[in-house]
Amino acid sequence: MMLFSQARGLPVLTLTEADELGVLRSLTVDAAAGVVTHVRVRGRHSRKESVLAWGALHALGPDAVLVRSATAPAEVPPHHELPGLRILTERGDWLGTVQDVAFEPDTGRIEAVVTAQGDVPADLLLGLGDYALVVRAG
Repeated sequence: MMLFSQARGLPVLTLTEADELGVLRSLTVDAAAGVVTHVRVRGRHSRKESVLAWGALHALGPDAVLVRSATAPAEVPPHHELPGLRILTERGDWLGTVQDVAFEPDTGRIEAVVTAQGDVPADLLLGLGDYALVVRAG
């Protein structure tokens, strides 16, 4: 298991030539499916950001992210930063804010959302937007 905070800032390298594409800036999540779908990479010497589909990754480890292909996906879903986002139940009850997200680096499967009040299991996630992460009331 890995946390978003541990992945952020890792160098992103191509698998075949070990060219550095930049650093991992953030991860895009499909909350309803409970998976990371894309990684966002900021160029090392520029503010330019690129997006790679999770399927383009070869490995995500403690020291680097290796990608098979640096080709941008045809479609890029909307991105919402999870850390700092409020968490609401489907009834509108406030559960706190996202401090971090635990995920499986091999598959991109979300394990839990970390909050000050405790972890929210991934199977409770319903949706994600600009305003909040919505979860099933437990």
